[in-house]
Amino acid sequence: HVRVVESGGGSVQAGGSLRLSCTASGSTYCMAWFRQAPGKEREGVAAIFRQRGTTYYDDSLKGRIAISQDITTNTVHLEMNNLVADDTGIYYCAANTRMYGVCTTVVPSVYTYWGQGTQVTVSS
Repeated sequence: HVRVVESGGGSVQAGGSLRLSCTASGSTYCMAWFRQAPGKEREGVAAIFRQRGTTYYDDSLKGRIAISQDITTNTVHLEMNNLVADDTGIYYCAANTRMYGVCTTVVPSVYTYWGQGTQVTVSS
């Protein structure tokens, strides 16, 4: 069993930036960020293949976000820039320890372990 814990959420003005972090308690295969806005479905934001650091992004967010990892602390970061009101929501960190294929931002069910989420609020 792997525990993932998010941190770094908060409130920010539109156009601002935030950095979210997610620390895993054990070895993981893929880690990803998903988000859920009020009244909307959970959607993928970014994912990273831990062994090689290969990154995957939701096309609509490319250019504004960056996922990275710190191997020494077993932590994955999500940098978000030029934030807009539609970025408001709860951001969840997810992880798995094995899977077939590449890490995905499209299929939440391939991730076994989920954090409690961290709130991001962007005011215009």
